[in-house]
Amino acid sequence: MKLGTFEYKENQFVGVIKDNLIYPVKDLLRGNSDYEGLSDMLSIIEGGKAVLELIESSLKEKNKDVNAISISRAKMLSPIPRPKKNVFCVGRNYIEHVKEGDRANKVNIGAPKKPIFFTKTPTSVIGHEEDIMYPSCTQKLDYECELAVIIGKKCKDVKKDEVLDCIFGYTILNDVTARDLQDEHSQWFRGKTLDTFCPVGPYIVTKNEINWPLNLSMDLSVSGEQRQVMNTQDMIFDVPTIIEQLSSGMTLEPGDIIATGTGPGCGFGFDPPKFLQRGDVVEINIEGIGTLRNKVVG
Repeated sequence: MKLGTFEYKENQFVGVIKDNLIYPVKDLLRGNSDYEGLSDMLSIIEGGKAVLELIESSLKEKNKDVNAISISRAKMLSPIPRPKKNVFCVGRNYIEHVKEGDRANKVNIGAPKKPIFFTKTPTSVIGHEEDIMYPSCTQKLDYECELAVIIGKKCKDVKKDEVLDCIFGYTILNDVTARDLQDEHSQWFRGKTLDTFCPVGPYIVTKNEINWPLNLSMDLSVSGEQRQVMNTQDMIFDVPTIIEQLSSGMTLEPGDIIATGTGPGCGFGFDPPKFLQRGDVVEINIEGIGTLRNKVVG
């Protein structure tokens, strides 16, 4: 099932996407006193399996009675427009990306022995077709194609064989990065969390739609030029390892977003570098999920 957050006639709502139509979840749940108050993505995620099953059955039974909206008529927002806390990210998680980083920076750090975690603030999150702002504080704006995992229930100290049970679904994330700020501040947070630096979307695909273990092809293009091609199986640390490590001693909650790292082909890795320019359109495709597209402006 594909779940998205939309704006239509100045109203924001969560809907199920089917055959290019949006079925508002509030209409699908109408008449069910236990769940009809669920109106945003976080509350639906927190509702767990029972809510998803009810939405799915209602979609089959009520689809003729619900006023569906053409997907072309609604504005698509980030699936979780305002995450409750920072987005978790994993750095240097594809060996070819590690190599291009070492080559570009003239170092020989090599592959990490443990996942490297950092975060992006909720204020950096935007949705599909929203603009990435090119701020005046950087001259080296870059992109990173990433699969994002959405946590489905409160969990801590998760073991690898328990990870799938903790996942709600998957989406696409662009880890936009100001490389010069990243270098100047000797850490990643400042250069990766400016406003609009975390496009997420276009929607969440529930985990039952994606085969496990993950084997998803991904690619990114800039204004029609393909820059990145990778597969989730190329990760140094797979999703079970990432979540096991991240949840060790720390509670993860429904709606938490975990970006799993990027592969080779980032702008800084070319010779000469190919950084983003104003007017560029960045498009990310992930097999089984869809396309996330954003234009660079400012």
